[in-house]
Amino acid sequence: MTDTLATHPAPERVPDAPELHIGALPSDPAADTTQLLELASALRGEAPRVLGFPGNLAFDFSDLGPTLSILTNNVGDPASTDASGIHTKPYEQAVVRFLAEMAGAHPDDTYGYVTTGGTEGILFGLATARRHLPYATVYTSDQAHYSVARAAKLLGQQVVTLPSNRDGTLDSDSLRVTAFLHRRLRPHAGRGPGAIVVATIGTTMRGAYDDVTALRTAASAAGEVYIHADAASGGPIAAHAPSRPRWNFQHGSDSISISGHKIIGSPVPCGVVLTRKDLVDEPVIASEYTMASARTLGCSRSGLAPLLLWSALRRMGHAGLGAHITRCLETAQYAADQLTRAGVHPMRTTDSLTVTFDRPADWIIRKWHLAIQGHTAHLVTVGHVTRSAIDELCHDLRTP
Repeated sequence: MTDTLATHPAPERVPDAPELHIGALPSDPAADTTQLLELASALRGEAPRVLGFPGNLAFDFSDLGPTLSILTNNVGDPASTDASGIHTKPYEQAVVRFLAEMAGAHPDDTYGYVTTGGTEGILFGLATARRHLPYATVYTSDQAHYSVARAAKLLGQQVVTLPSNRDGTLDSDSLRVTAFLHRRLRPHAGRGPGAIVVATIGTTMRGAYDDVTALRTAASAAGEVYIHADAASGGPIAAHAPSRPRWNFQHGSDSISISGHKIIGSPVPCGVVLTRKDLVDEPVIASEYTMASARTLGCSRSGLAPLLLWSALRRMGHAGLGAHITRCLETAQYAADQLTRAGVHPMRTTDSLTVTFDRPADWIIRKWHLAIQGHTAHLVTVGHVTRSAIDELCHDLRTP
């Protein structure tokens, strides 16, 4: 597969800031602290106009400041003790349990941990799939996140990119035909090579939900099937969407990755990966040094991220998260209605927070931090996006 980034223009370079260089002598701590607080204030001031990217900026964990005064290192598995004993693993297990329930799994039948983000979750899912289906091709859509191809390349897996439907979902008919041809070309002892499918639950530009059940049926033409659901943006939405997209473990997923800093909201990038427990190895002590079992990709892992996710989810619970998603969906429909009045031809996939519209002038893109692709821009109505911000955007869109 060709790396799609290679076809894009080079990004602008972040300028070097000599005043930030770290020298031989100590700096003035008070001045540096003031500078960092001013930076935080400036970034917070910009947050209401960040419309094009799915990170929820509506959070405040400042009351948890004392947790920054201690290193919490969740070495190895969340359920495993370790030699240091300075960890937050009980909180991590609670986060994993909550999201496993949200994803239609019984927590006792699920293995999972808090990751650095969606990309690590995809890498874990593909690595798990490769252990069970070493000869299988990875199938994904042309709307999948670019990290899917990157992860497969790291693992030495062949990737086939399939076309998407008009609504942005993976075309199951194309998957069925391609999987069948691969089985004919590579029969692998008559059983077929199998298929590893990465379903996207909330595509980058459209927010569309691939149908996991349909994809599993289509991919079975190649033999045994493993499906990883990249639900970084769309998992929590799909779990509470009125149309009930088929995305979770009950619908046929074998592993799922969910982002923590997108719909839920966090000051640090993070996520959770979940998989059926029978697909991971039994826990064994990784080393005498750590005295922890480790099926995670990393050894040292953040103990702060689980605390932040636990705090956010604890404040909402399943009912509160559902209400939060409902408000975001209502805001998305409001955005579609207002953009229609602004004459910029919006499109919104069913139960998506993403609304696409005609690409506006560059100054509007910069002001509102819009995501663009060709002649199209989009906004994503995560928690911090308000109706007043949408009204202001539409006013700008009407400006000659």
